[in-house]
Amino acid sequence: MGRYVARRLLQMIPVFIGTTLLIFLMVHWLPGDPIKALWGDKVPDPAQVEALRHKYGFDLPLWHQYWNYMVDLVQGKFGETFGGRQVSDVMGEAFPVTIRLALVAFVIEVVLGITLGVFAGLKAGRALDTAVLIFTLLVISVPVFVLGYIFQTVFGVELGWVTPNVRDSEDITQLILPGAVLGSLSLAYVARLTRTTISENLRSDYMRTALAKGLPRRRIVGVHLLRNSLIPVVTFLGTDIGALMGGAIVTEGIFNVQGVGQQLYRAVNQGEGTTTVGIVTVLVLVFLFTSLIVDLLYAVLDPRIRYA
Repeated sequence: MGRYVARRLLQMIPVFIGTTLLIFLMVHWLPGDPIKALWGDKVPDPAQVEALRHKYGFDLPLWHQYWNYMVDLVQGKFGETFGGRQVSDVMGEAFPVTIRLALVAFVIEVVLGITLGVFAGLKAGRALDTAVLIFTLLVISVPVFVLGYIFQTVFGVELGWVTPNVRDSEDITQLILPGAVLGSLSLAYVARLTRTTISENLRSDYMRTALAKGLPRRRIVGVHLLRNSLIPVVTFLGTDIGALMGGAIVTEGIFNVQGVGQQLYRAVNQGEGTTTVGIVTVLVLVFLFTSLIVDLLYAVLDPRIRYA
């Protein structure tokens, strides 16, 4: 197990370098001059423009800028925004908010998605299965921004069950509504994926053997059926953690959540490449480590899987 983990960590290094390089190049190839954009419609002073270019390293070749960025990144430095703030301070304020929002969405999609999928898979072809499939199809068909405004209007304005906009991001109860919107699409996929694997494994030989041995139905479903059926679901959930954090731009905008999505949107609009690359770099690390954790969970769910 230790050798496998060490090998996977070493494999992450070229993946991390390649993805950060690609992100760095894409950000710096965006049209427009972020330095001149600081003046808006006014004509900038050429001397001040050159001074700022030199301050932020924009006068260096692109490969040199990337090298400096990686050297600073190893030292834990993410650079500085055009407003003079450290990018690490900006991310330190935004990431805890988005992490809380993503955890709320993740819990909702895991609990409701797997529960609906299990009941639909056990009742495949019946009314409950049809109802779950129709419900998940509707959720998948409705865009997130439309679903967000519907939830905000119905539950926040009309019924008054929750606040329409998040006022305190540290209050988990205020994040339930945006969390439900953020995790709705993933919930539908989890339910459908769980339903498919449950219904397929019900027809497997090991299930017929367990039934023939007279094992209790609770043990058959909870131990044999569910553990084998959750392997593809865990794969999806592992990659979805990073997707929830990176895809929260629309949800955070609707519910006024001051998280990573809002900061990333602002950074892209203002051409702050340092902030954009810093946030996406952290999201890349989240994706890499969650994929490693998912691979290790395979051995827990299926005893036949062993990592030498």
